[in-house]
Amino acid sequence: MRGALSGIRVVDLSRVLAGPMCAQMLADHGAHVIKVEPPGGDDTRTLGPPFDRHGDASYFGAINRGKECISIDLSKPQGRRVLERLLENADVLIENFLPGTLEKWGIPYDGWIKERFPRLIHCSISGFGADGPLGGLPGYDAVLQAMCGLMSINGEPASGPTRIGVPIVDHLTAYTALSGILLALQSRHASGRGQQVEATLFDAALSLLVPHAANYFESHQEPGLLGSAHPNIAPYDRFACGDGEIFLGIMNRGQFEKFCAVVERPDLALDQRFSSNGKRLEHRHALRAEIERAIGHRERKWLCDVLMKAGVPAAPVHSVSEAFAQPHAKHREMVYARDGHKGIGLPTRLRGTPGSPGASPRPFNSGAVCVLNSLGFTALEIDQLFADGIVPVPKLDAGHAAQA
Repeated sequence: MRGALSGIRVVDLSRVLAGPMCAQMLADHGAHVIKVEPPGGDDTRTLGPPFDRHGDASYFGAINRGKECISIDLSKPQGRRVLERLLENADVLIENFLPGTLEKWGIPYDGWIKERFPRLIHCSISGFGADGPLGGLPGYDAVLQAMCGLMSINGEPASGPTRIGVPIVDHLTAYTALSGILLALQSRHASGRGQQVEATLFDAALSLLVPHAANYFESHQEPGLLGSAHPNIAPYDRFACGDGEIFLGIMNRGQFEKFCAVVERPDLALDQRFSSNGKRLEHRHALRAEIERAIGHRERKWLCDVLMKAGVPAAPVHSVSEAFAQPHAKHREMVYARDGHKGIGLPTRLRGTPGSPGASPRPFNSGAVCVLNSLGFTALEIDQLFADGIVPVPKLDAGHAAQA
């Protein structure tokens, strides 16, 4: 079944996480994505162990499935001419160079891309954008977590501010870029013209501060470290039981009363200290002690199953392996295996055009000959690109030059 983006052609010049993840999501839904790497390859190929059978880090494979891979030295004029051919039939260009890099190479959006390829959507991903006090500076996920206040609200008082355990800023920036590209494609459908899309880690990081920013704007009180607790809701936190920890997500009075009934503590529902969410927040430490007293001897899976059936959101605090071993993860097809590669399934589902995980991640530059042939380069021209070092000789095609 064709994906929703079948027929869309994407040139992915990005490296590391946000850009490649965005391009992978486009590929999962049918877009034809060509990944262009520098001569040294995407740095993510080296971020291991563990490494796959091709010698690439598993990290790389998590965000680069479904793409053809070619390496081109874009710092050279001959390399930029190859890029120009790639863009002739492309719908989307994704890049995350430092702002000013394309201008330095003589291929800026205004004055080159926009005029030569008026239907092209150019998605630029960067740390801070091109201008302003921080414009043009490099950005990394954890640095933005620190700079934009995310670390200040994550962690326990004993641990101090702590990095969120996944690169959440890069992830959100990937989705922000994806949303911008899809909006621009819809706009092009009406106007016939492409446009530039900008996504920055800085903007994405600040946008994550919900509800902490709203709380601060209203109260002028600095949010603090609450561990796993919620600043506006109680009990909404991690609690110890007999064989591990669970997370309770109780939002309202009805759920709290149901919880009290399940754990055989109806007196808690009648306690005036816990009669409303505001009261429960005020007395959160006393409430925690009562809850852990009530559940401390109970088995976490049994307790969570009973609570969920009663309409009280609760879950065991799973490890990564436990999370993917859940029967519902299998039912939702959130793990897939193909050609020796195992990965995470698609989080976005369309019923009519559902998409599917693309082909296994490709070795460095493995698609070079195929891509160059598709662009109309002759065998002699391809050999010259190899000889000049514009495109590295692919390991799988090392005999190409000798045979031509």
